[in-house]
Amino acid sequence: MSHRPERLAEAIKKEVSDLFQGELKDPRIGFATITGVEVSSDLKHAKIYVSVLGGNDEQESTMAALKKAQGFIRTELGRRIRLRHVPEITFKLDNSIEHGARVLKLLNEVKSRHE
Repeated sequence: MSHRPERLAEAIKKEVSDLFQGELKDPRIGFATITGVEVSSDLKHAKIYVSVLGGNDEQESTMAALKKAQGFIRTELGRRIRLRHVPEITFKLDNSIEHGARVLKLLNEVKSRHE
């Protein structure tokens, strides 16, 4: 079993995070964080999971901006990682951080009621 998809996923995560911080100028992209990347075993597709701080409106506008910037991001990945074939990328909204914060809040409420 090859470790190449995992290595490529980490490289994509690092480079897209760098792009978020410096290159993408779209004001619709608010506080977005890359939470994970999955690369298919044939290295042709990559799912990039993004967590967005804010309400539903902010999340929707950020995801729309990322969808519009997919071509630019893919081109930049090709330059930075130097692959013969750059995987097709798709962005997926990751609500796991929001879900975890809600669970923590509920646990704290239960704890404070029993004290």
